[in-house]
Amino acid sequence: MRPTGIVFVLIVATALPAAATDLAATKKEFVRFCSKCHGTEGKGDGPQADALTTKPRDFTDCARMKAMTDDTIFTAIKDGGEAVHLSKDMPAWKDGMDDDEIHDLVAYVRTLCKQ
Repeated sequence: MRPTGIVFVLIVATALPAAATDLAATKKEFVRFCSKCHGTEGKGDGPQADALTTKPRDFTDCARMKAMTDDTIFTAIKDGGEAVHLSKDMPAWKDGMDDDEIHDLVAYVRTLCKQ
């Protein structure tokens, strides 16, 4: 193979996600872990939302979600809201989820904003 072929393969490989997220399975995890506060549709209207000091983020608010990087969302899930200067009410899930599960949740949360 010529060097240009290798470069092309590397470009294509890096442009694709490392692993396809099973959104149906991730939705179940979202409902299990996140919906108590964020609601099943991600609108920030879960059954425990009213008890929190800060209203949970509405993941369907496309303008606000576009302003957040995937890294910020990942860190908020893993290390809690305070780690990224967001609500202290957002707990850290690093002891309950591995990094791959958190990356899958970030991808799922991104699907909740529909434009």
